[in-house]
Amino acid sequence: MSADEAEDDIFLQEMGDVKPLQVEKKVNLNRNTASGLAVQARREAATQSLEKDSNHLASDYVDLLAPYDPLEFKRPGLQHGVFKKLKQGKYPAEARLDLHRMTVEDARQAVFQFIKESMSYDLRSLIIVHGKGSHSQSEAALLKSYVNKWLPDLDEVQAYNSAQPQHGGLGAVYVLLRKSEKKKQENRDRISRGRTLAG
Repeated sequence: MSADEAEDDIFLQEMGDVKPLQVEKKVNLNRNTASGLAVQARREAATQSLEKDSNHLASDYVDLLAPYDPLEFKRPGLQHGVFKKLKQGKYPAEARLDLHRMTVEDARQAVFQFIKESMSYDLRSLIIVHGKGSHSQSEAALLKSYVNKWLPDLDEVQAYNSAQPQHGGLGAVYVLLRKSEKKKQENRDRISRGRTLAG
């Protein structure tokens, strides 16, 4: 027996009791498939978060107003007499929102929710207290500036104007919402009934 054959025999004797390791079957993922699934998952997550936050009001850049700057906005088509009554505080506030001590993000959410809920309850005349910002470190009225930016971006808002002194003055704003479809129908019915009675 040659030396090589003797070594082979010794090796086989030593390895006689050894059993092969069990190797688990692996699935080879195609990298393109994996990254495609990840992209799809990210896209679905982004879509879901957009659906959850339907609030389109922006909290990035804002033109800063001074504490004593008055606010005023009127959509085209709103009657001058209606706007004049709003400015004079002659519409009683049906709901009130106070933004004092809120962060910009909290105020963004609160204003959006307040307008949507007010519309759902057929409210038209509101007041938002934003403060003048006169106690802040800067000379600008931050929340007031954002309220002035956000309100025109809400289609429900027909007009707004700084409040009269007894309602908060330059630290608050009267807001007039458009009529809901339900209120418009009620007005049409009332006018129609009036014509029938007159005839």
